[in-house]
Amino acid sequence: MHMYDQMFNDINRHIVVVWQAVGTLIAAVALLSLVEKGIVPLDFAAAIILLVGVWLLAHLQDAAYWYNRNLAIIANIERQFLISGDLRDIHYYFGKHRRGNVMLTHLKIQYYFGLGIITLATLYHFFIRVLPGLGAPWRNFDPVRVLPYLVVVAGVWLLVRLARKLREKYNEFLHESPGTSVDTTEVHYGNGHPSS
Repeated sequence: MHMYDQMFNDINRHIVVVWQAVGTLIAAVALLSLVEKGIVPLDFAAAIILLVGVWLLAHLQDAAYWYNRNLAIIANIERQFLISGDLRDIHYYFGKHRRGNVMLTHLKIQYYFGLGIITLATLYHFFIRVLPGLGAPWRNFDPVRVLPYLVVVAGVWLLVRLARKLREKYNEFLHESPGTSVDTTEVHYGNGHPSS
């Protein structure tokens, strides 16, 4: 029972990452106000906002992995005590594990929020710092303008690698700890619990 409780505590801790999304928004607003006051150059502020956005997305990917892993552990524990009839009488989640480390809707909403901040910061920087200088001679090129785009490229690379690694870890977990087999022929798994 204590392990069961601990798995739920871990799930709750990773769901509380909503404050990371709020922190990302606050960081973006604070940095833009520092740009407005002339304290921080726009290129550096945009790069920092993008870095914070990538940080948020990486944490959300990690939270999805830990949620799915812990849910699989809980399902494996429940399979020791519940029977096939309990799929209808109690809940059907314990019958099959979630497929491919699918992100919870709650975390997906925050993920889209983070993508929105990254997109807006990139577009803002592009329209303010890059677009006006596109027709200018190369001698006017300011290399620091590239900094936000380097962060975007590095961030995409990092997030793709992290997503693949977490998916592999989750699939490895399901392969090595599949749990007791349960007859789920009477249950339809759909959007509520996308199963493997």
